[in-house]
Amino acid sequence: MSKSLTPSRIFIFSFAGVVLIGTVLLLLPISGAGESVPFIDSLFSSTSAVCVTGLASIDIGSRLTVFGQVTLLILFQIGGLGMITFSALFFGMMGRGLSFKEREIIQSSFLHTPRRDFLYLLRWILGITFLFEGIGTILLFVRFSRQFPFGRALYTSVFHAVSAFNNCGFSLFRNSLVGYQGDWIVNLTLVMLMVVGGIGFLVQFELYSRWRGHIKRLTLHVKLVLIVTPILMIGGALLFYLFEMKNTLIGMPPTTTVLVSLFQSATPRTCGFNTVAIEQLTNPTILLMLVLMFIGASPGSTGGGVKTTSFALMMLIIWNKLKGREEVTVFNRTIPKEVLTRTVAIIIASALVVFIITSVLLMDNPEASNRSAGSRHFFVEYIFESISAFGTVGLSMGATSQLSTFQKTAIILLMFAGRVGPLTLAFAWYSKKKREIVYAEETVMVG
Repeated sequence: MSKSLTPSRIFIFSFAGVVLIGTVLLLLPISGAGESVPFIDSLFSSTSAVCVTGLASIDIGSRLTVFGQVTLLILFQIGGLGMITFSALFFGMMGRGLSFKEREIIQSSFLHTPRRDFLYLLRWILGITFLFEGIGTILLFVRFSRQFPFGRALYTSVFHAVSAFNNCGFSLFRNSLVGYQGDWIVNLTLVMLMVVGGIGFLVQFELYSRWRGHIKRLTLHVKLVLIVTPILMIGGALLFYLFEMKNTLIGMPPTTTVLVSLFQSATPRTCGFNTVAIEQLTNPTILLMLVLMFIGASPGSTGGGVKTTSFALMMLIIWNKLKGREEVTVFNRTIPKEVLTRTVAIIIASALVVFIITSVLLMDNPEASNRSAGSRHFFVEYIFESISAFGTVGLSMGATSQLSTFQKTAIILLMFAGRVGPLTLAFAWYSKKKREIVYAEETVMVG
């Protein structure tokens, strides 16, 4: 039995187990405000929280009690860091050494190469998580304390700070953060938490180590993340402003347009807060957000998507091929072919999964299958919903609450696949390595 529990399967089962526990807790009468939450919505909300997605089929601010909301908070805190991480840290503090499988699972989640100071790094990850969530809570409390009583202001601050750092996007407000689109404290605090949580714990640790003088240079992984992240942030903000300056941004003060553009550039990667109504955005903006959601955050972070490094490597593959180079090089380093192959496989598998689920959503809706022009909007809404679910983003054009039980089940599977990764799911069932047979090469025309 133990041989069949590969690290990939343990990783998947740990997430699935937490999802089921969360579902049971949300089904309890104490979780629902007024009446119990239906099973499918409990399962949907639990999966969305554990997979740090933030898609909500119900209004969690009014539909759930404080107990239900705190349950979600705990779920997306666990989901952001991983159940195995908490278990490993607990056993480490109790003096019990980590098993090889536990070490392999956690290192594959946060690191690109094994480290000897693993347990120290694990403690540092939890410490930095609670530090930034604490800072975010304090900053948000400064703002919310002007609007709500002390207890509610503190609770609201904690909930949104933890949600932002874990790139979840659950909000206690019915219209997310539209009411705070011009608030500097709320916007900049949440953007800071989303970016820090989204760049990855290894990047945070290396920057800290470089600042303390413990290391002399940053790794290639960290360099790529630090280059791609601001490019996507700044480029996304500029394009959002250009696309929306004559639409949702009309009539806003200049400072508010800057905040909205910056916030809506950060939140698709991969936190589902929004300060404007998504369904009112122009088509070019929707396309922009689809791209940002599909790329997502960085590896080893609390976010999802195909990851910024995968996007960077794909661009490097194209660039090096255009220059006639056989090897892919950057910063005087050659990227291993195994990494490049995995990158291409991840992007193709991710696009395929999104395509399949989008097709399922469309086929389950008779109205969406009509040939009339009036039904075309379902295609945009469903592909937006699918990419948002896979990228664990949580943004929606309003389709989530309108989904049927079958469609919700499809989105649940997509959120789960997006969090653990389509290749991880594949490796979990095809983990046995077989002896490879090398055949003679024969070329095939491509392009």
